[in-house]
Amino acid sequence: MTKAIDTADRTAHTGQKVLLVTGASGAGRTTAVHALEDVGFEVINNLPLGLIPRLLSGPAPDHPLALGIDVRTRDFSALALADLIDQMTADPNIMVELLFLDCRPDVLVRRYSETRRRHPLATEDSPEQGIEREIALLAPIRDRADVLIDTSDLTVHELKAGLMEWLGLEGEDRLSISVQSFSYKRGVPRGLDLVFDVRFLQNPHWQPDLRPLTGCDAAVAAFVAADPRHDEFVERVSGLVEFLLPAYASEGKSHLAIGFGCTGGRHRSVALAETLARGLADAGWQVSIRHRELGTAKALPVTSTSGGRTA
Repeated sequence: MTKAIDTADRTAHTGQKVLLVTGASGAGRTTAVHALEDVGFEVINNLPLGLIPRLLSGPAPDHPLALGIDVRTRDFSALALADLIDQMTADPNIMVELLFLDCRPDVLVRRYSETRRRHPLATEDSPEQGIEREIALLAPIRDRADVLIDTSDLTVHELKAGLMEWLGLEGEDRLSISVQSFSYKRGVPRGLDLVFDVRFLQNPHWQPDLRPLTGCDAAVAAFVAADPRHDEFVERVSGLVEFLLPAYASEGKSHLAIGFGCTGGRHRSVALAETLARGLADAGWQVSIRHRELGTAKALPVTSTSGGRTA
């Protein structure tokens, strides 16, 4: 892997940062742009080359851009892409880098055989012929790459790790966590990775003075916490989640959704979601809370950088 622009230079540049992501079909471009999106890039795939200057002529967005480009992009040609790179390089308000994902032809053939997908340049011919045409077409662009990653022998996780190393993000946990409360009456929300049923705790609903309140209120939280099973449950769940999070992060997972459910979704589940979320934020994780039955959502500030985790 080559590296043309130092991480400090990239950080210091105050203009629009643009990363062009291209390479052979099947070499991992989709995996790369998804990884870039997970770490804060605004990703646009296959925008026609002629529209890119118009995109960059407007106000610079807050996030760096990652533009996915391949042979399926409208008006694509090596010459047109080279001209575009020259225009962007000449603009002092733009810092452009070209990431090229390469792969050996035999590995590309194997990948296409495994997925049974049709190569974009081999609509009627075998994948081998399409791969040969694409390699020849992209050769001038490959020679201009600021960063070249050969994915032939890389797993998906190794490719992501290589990108994070180049971006200067190695060692940072990029996993974000959402903690949700819900009512079992309305069903379990879709997309939850871990679900905990807290209907075994004493129910504030049966207390007339607590019924109109929610688990976000101190009186309800105190009532729920007074259950003799509460503290041990919180300790066990927190320990389990804190054990699992680094493992999920090391496997490349970018988001984890944790749910707490109770009967009405307003008291016990809300209180437990708040407790776990604040504990994770204090430990340095990026955490958001959503209380489905209350119709509220918020992101918690990270108050610690324990273990090198930063938001």
